[in-house]
Amino acid sequence: MTTTVAYADLPSLVGQDLGFTDWIEVTQERVNVFADATDDDQWIHTDPERATAESPFGGPIAHGFLTLSLTIPFITELLDVEGVTTKVNYGLDKVRFVSPVKVGARVRMGAVIAEVTEVAGGYQLVIDQTIEIEGGTKPAVVARGLSRFYA
Repeated sequence: MTTTVAYADLPSLVGQDLGFTDWIEVTQERVNVFADATDDDQWIHTDPERATAESPFGGPIAHGFLTLSLTIPFITELLDVEGVTTKVNYGLDKVRFVSPVKVGARVRMGAVIAEVTEVAGGYQLVIDQTIEIEGGTKPAVVARGLSRFYA
C-alpha cells in the first residue's frame, strides 16, 4: 500500500512505518541482465548448472547489489510525495547483505522513515529498509537509505 503525502508534510513522517511492498520474483533472466549491465558474470549468478552442482547455495543466487537495487522501485511503491519537482537517491549510510537470494525466490521490502531533515531546497529522508525473502528466517538486505525530495 502506498503512503501518499504532500511535500510540506514530509517532516511529519518521522517514525512512520510504510509497511511492505508486493512480492516480486527474482528470475534468472533478471540476474543475467544485471550481470550484463555490471560485467559481473560470476558463475554463482549466471551458470545455473554449475551453481547447483558446486555452490554452497544449491543453485544460482542474485547479486547482492541486484537485490539492493530493488530498493529503488520498492520505495516508489511505498511512498508517493506530491508536489515535488525532483526525487534523488542520495545514497546509503549502511548496507548489510544478510542472506543470499536464490534465483526463483520472491522478495519484498518493508521500510520505516527514521529521520527527516531539511536540506537546501528540500528534505532528506533517512529510510530504514529491509528486503526479506519469502519463507526466509533472515532478511536478504538491511539498508539505511537516503532520499532527497525537492519542490
